[in-house]
Amino acid sequence: MSEQEHNDRHYSGPGNSSPEYRAPNDGARMPVPGMPQPPVNPWAQQQGPPPPGMPQPPVNPWAQQQGNPWTQQPAAQGYPPQASAWDQPNPYRGGPLPQPGYTPPPKPGIIPLRPLGLGEILDGAFQACRRNALAAFGNAFVVQAVVSVLLIGLGAGFFVSIDGWLQSGSASGEVTGPVLGTVVGAVSTLGGLSMAGVLIVQGLLVLPVVRSTLNLRTGFGQVWRLARGTLGPLAGLGLLMLAGAAVGVTVLAMLAYLIIDTFDAAGLIVVIPALFAVMAAAVWVSVKLSLAPAALVLEGIGVFPAIRRSWRLTGRNWWRTFGVMALTSLIVNILTQVLTVPLSFVGSMLTLAESAVLIGVSVVLILVFSLLLGALACAFQSAVTALLYVDLRIRREGFDLALMKDQENPQAQDPDFLPGRNAVPMARNTPPGPPAGMK
Repeated sequence: MSEQEHNDRHYSGPGNSSPEYRAPNDGARMPVPGMPQPPVNPWAQQQGPPPPGMPQPPVNPWAQQQGNPWTQQPAAQGYPPQASAWDQPNPYRGGPLPQPGYTPPPKPGIIPLRPLGLGEILDGAFQACRRNALAAFGNAFVVQAVVSVLLIGLGAGFFVSIDGWLQSGSASGEVTGPVLGTVVGAVSTLGGLSMAGVLIVQGLLVLPVVRSTLNLRTGFGQVWRLARGTLGPLAGLGLLMLAGAAVGVTVLAMLAYLIIDTFDAAGLIVVIPALFAVMAAAVWVSVKLSLAPAALVLEGIGVFPAIRRSWRLTGRNWWRTFGVMALTSLIVNILTQVLTVPLSFVGSMLTLAESAVLIGVSVVLILVFSLLLGALACAFQSAVTALLYVDLRIRREGFDLALMKDQENPQAQDPDFLPGRNAVPMARNTPPGPPAGMK
């Protein structure tokens, strides 16, 4: 054998068809001594099908050709390519970071839509009266004028009755009872009538105040148009309170008279403390019922549901409601007295004149100016009471959320839109989540 034939037999490549080369591995390249060999891939072995009757080998899941899910696939013909979320620029690179902080609640009108403080209630009442001057002061003036005419007429009638009893020549014991009853009836009736006028003004002025929370203006006639369906129940509420006050005062006066008549001076020891206790109870009840006119007119409910609403809203908030109303009354009384003193001085100087015309003119001017001051005071106090009603509903029922929703309501473009009319009370301690029945 020659040297060339010896080299061809031992170092031929994979194409060599020599039986000595192909026998060991059936066509595979023989390892070269001294050279590192790569690892054998067991999955790359090409095995033939098993013979019949033998179980099939398991399929290798890793041998499947999977596509990369993060690789953007080409868009179909006729559609724009879809952008990958990973291709978007980083919002926190090259720009200012969002600054954390307190976001104030919206204030579309006279008050911010959140629980209110004392200053915000007083300022909101002033703003509501200023923006709706004719609706606030005009309606208060009309109601006060009607009530004043009734008070003057009833007062004159009671005075004539008392004078008739005193001029009757009867014994003092026979006159004391009727005169006392007439005085008590006059005081309770006139006081109740004044209270009824205030309740009517409070019920009417809740409409422009609530509309002003969303910066909606209200006219003079629009107030009566919006309150048209509630005027009857509002009058019924006033008559019910008037009757309750008259009956209560009459019964208490008769009891005090019987006690003093029975025990003489010793009865005063019982009557005087009982009188203060009755006054305290009357103040407590009046505060508890002070929001009934606003609830009746705004929510469109009946007399007794409005009383229950006022009673429930002032629960656990009686002292706060009483404090705001007492402070408002004190401020209004001081301003009224400051403005009344100069007018009273001028009127007293005119009454000294001998001309009957000047005297008549001075009386009329004093009466008109007093009515105007009374209307201003009543309108401002009623606006404060209306905002107290709004504030208590915000604190207890989430009324601010209802007002925010009404602000985005397309019906808010209606000139007669009344915010919060159909608001559903929502407890403040309700956990966040979907409404009941929705999952």
